[in-house]
Amino acid sequence: MGYTLITANRNYSSWSLRPWVLMHTLGIPFEDRVEPFLPADNFTAFRRFSPTGQVPVLLDGERTIWDSLGITLYLAERHAGVWPGDADARAWAQAAVAEMHGGFGALRSRCTMNVGVRVRPHPFGPALLRDVARLDELWAEGLARFGGPFLAGADFTAADAFYAPVVFRVRTYGLEVGEAGRVWVDRMLAHPAMREWEAAALAETAREPGHEAELAGCGTVIEDHRAR
Repeated sequence: MGYTLITANRNYSSWSLRPWVLMHTLGIPFEDRVEPFLPADNFTAFRRFSPTGQVPVLLDGERTIWDSLGITLYLAERHAGVWPGDADARAWAQAAVAEMHGGFGALRSRCTMNVGVRVRPHPFGPALLRDVARLDELWAEGLARFGGPFLAGADFTAADAFYAPVVFRVRTYGLEVGEAGRVWVDRMLAHPAMREWEAAALAETAREPGHEAELAGCGTVIEDHRAR
């Protein structure tokens, strides 16, 4: 029995993107199961398959693995390429993944993921400016230390997967992430797995009121490329 990866709406679900793009890029086969966000009681509905009532969730036979980081660690024990082979790059990538997983709170709240739109953001406060500056610093460091073209070296790893949702945020809100960061963002936007996720996001016609309200709180939508 193979893996089943449960994710939610492509347009909104930043945490779902992480294991999805990682597994796609590494060629790890899985059944792709989408459970859309519900406007009424998302938590109760998702508790049918997720102990936290959240996505993503990986099913492997009788095992249920929840949380994007938990899934990544589980996959890393079973598949090559999740982390860089070089010890220095691996240590950096693991720290960068942990930082993304537990940090960047202002970026998450003030620049919610919405793949299909472009937004004129509200003025940035100090916390968001710090988060964006840290992205610039972190990405430039990884690309310089390990030679690129990906964050921790020549190959796409979990480090790139965990910052993949930020790639869409950079484009949506016009975030300034430095020259090296911009080159990496453009490379990621052209990546086949990212383009596949984006195409699915643009094809979605459902609008979840909670996520749309979060978007309205982040700024003014100036372009909307989603299907209607």
